[in-house]
Formats: sequence, C-alpha cells, structure tokens
Amino acid sequence: MQDPSADVTWDANGVPFSNRFDDPYFSLENGLEETRHVFLHGNGLPERFCDGFHVAELGFGTGLNFLATVLAWRASGVSGRLRFTSFEAFPLSAEQIEQALAVFPELTGLRSQLVACWEPVGGVFNLDDDVELNVIKGDASPALNGWGGLANAWYLDGFSPAKNPDLWSDTILDQVARHTAAEGTFATYTAAGFVRRSLERAGFAVTRSKGFGRKRHMSQGVLRP
Repeated sequence: MQDPSADVTWDANGVPFSNRFDDPYFSLENGLEETRHVFLHGNGLPERFCDGFHVAELGFGTGLNFLATVLAWRASGVSGRLRFTSFEAFPLSAEQIEQALAVFPELTGLRSQLVACWEPVGGVFNLDDDVELNVIKGDASPALNGWGGLANAWYLDGFSPAKNPDLWSDTILDQVARHTAAEGTFATYTAAGFVRRSLERAGFAVTRSKGFGRKRHMSQGVLRP
C-alpha cells in the first residue's frame, strides 16, 4: 500500500514542491493568477455560476483552486450554494495548507476558514452557508467509480502527465466524462497530445488555447451532446 501522506518541500519563494511527483503544486510565477486563467476562465467562470453549480477537481493539492473559486463565487453576487468536489490521494495537513497559501494575501480570510475545518482524511466541509466542499480521499479511479455526482465544470489539475500518468489515463478521463452534466466543461493546464486525444475519445470537444505564463498552450473543452 502506498504511503498516503504528502511529501513536501518548499522553495525560497514559499512554493510547495511534491517530492513524490517531482513537481510544484502551483505555478512558480503566480499560482493564483494561473488558477484564474486556466481553471476559472478556462471553464467560463464566473459567468456560468448559478445556484447549485458544481465544480469537480482531480487533485485538491493546497486548496488554491478551491479558494480562488470561492472568491470568484462570492464576488459574482450569485445567490444560492456552490458545490465543490475534489479527489485527492495524498492530502496535505492543515499546517502545510496554511504555509502554502500564506503567499497569497488575497486569500487570507478564506484560508483561515479552510484550515480551521480541515481534516486530511477528507469529508464534507462547509464554508458558511453558501459553499460545500467534499474532499474524497483515495485513488481517483475507484473513487470516481463510487461517486454519484455530475459536475458542471471540471478542473483537471493533477501533477504533470509525464510524472503522474495514472491520473491522466483513458480510464480516468472516461469517468470524468461520465460524471459531467449536459453542456459541462473541463479545463487543464496541460496541452499534451495524448491527454487531448483521450478527452476527445471520452466525449469532449477539445480546444487548445493560450496557456499561462511561460506555458504556450493549455486545453479546455465542452461535453458533446
């Protein structure tokens, strides 16, 4: 059995680095702006937000994507409730999340809320009355098999496909498509050809678009009818 703990070190700028996957948790340039460009704008958010909107994610990591989404949700003025489901095999501790997100002053209040309720075993967490977070711990394939949800938008944010190929397999991406609502979307920082082809086979219309920072391209798409 794999050790379920995260193995993390930190660079001089406070960016967390996974020793297990030999990859940083977020952009060395500006992780928050990367999240906004790739995952929010890549999924047409916040414009698509509505009551009950459901985001699902492969790889919770530091929680950066989640908190950036909550910030956008609350700034949008949409009333109701946001749902966010994330699948994470190696969750960070509350202390590691606190340290990782401390480099983003804009998230200070939300970071404190997340850290206060966080349990690395996963579970359902509520941030006030308008946001529900469900963290499902374990390998993504069996976890997705046992999940009954449908997402309106997917954040595909595992570590690099070259370093964590299991999370980008046909099996996983087929399940992503099966757990996508009608007209649902995905976005990911990677433009790797085999990932785009797998998503096309799974049922998405895939577009290669401008990446963030030094990354030339990323991928986004919508589930075909």
